[in-house]
Amino acid sequence: MKMDLSNIKNIIFDLGNVLLNLDFDASIRAFQKLGSSGEILDHKNAYADPVFYNLEIGKISPEEFRKTAKKILNNPGASDREIDDAWYAMIKDIPAHRVAVLKELGKKYNVFLFSNTNKIHIDRLLIEFKAAHGIDFPSLFKTAYYSHEIHDRKPEVSSFEKVIELSGVNPQETLFVDDLEKNIISAQKAGLKTLWLTKEMEMADLF
Repeated sequence: MKMDLSNIKNIIFDLGNVLLNLDFDASIRAFQKLGSSGEILDHKNAYADPVFYNLEIGKISPEEFRKTAKKILNNPGASDREIDDAWYAMIKDIPAHRVAVLKELGKKYNVFLFSNTNKIHIDRLLIEFKAAHGIDFPSLFKTAYYSHEIHDRKPEVSSFEKVIELSGVNPQETLFVDDLEKNIISAQKAGLKTLWLTKEMEMADLF
């Protein structure tokens, strides 16, 4: 069943598990190989150490993240590449059928991206996306907003207010799509229309 987009002029997409396939367990396993006993990353508390949160809001640099991660892992001999690879292991692919939908939506609507991410993830993702699809990922959006660049993250209501202000959209004419209920609730508090994309739903089937 397609979404009713009447009265909608703008669509803001989340990235992970909406456009991008993720395997969070892959990073857990990778960090375990580097020395983690499991307390750093787990299903109940994805950010057991503030270093992950701080990277995501751009409070620390990738260099500071790597240095701290080695201390947490008690593995000073780990290379920067090993840390980056372990952290990036969760990032999978953005399927072609979702890319096609974004291209079509861009012809009729102002399409934006708002993602909780970090410089290590997004820098490599942009390279891999272009290699896979032959186009620049940002070209699919009017503007992409990343938490580490706007120094705020979901589910903080302030992060949505910041994106609304930066983009200049009218919240009542704007649909926000995310896979996490807590983010949907905050988006609604900021005045946005919302679509909670649950696990059994596929973004490309709804637009």
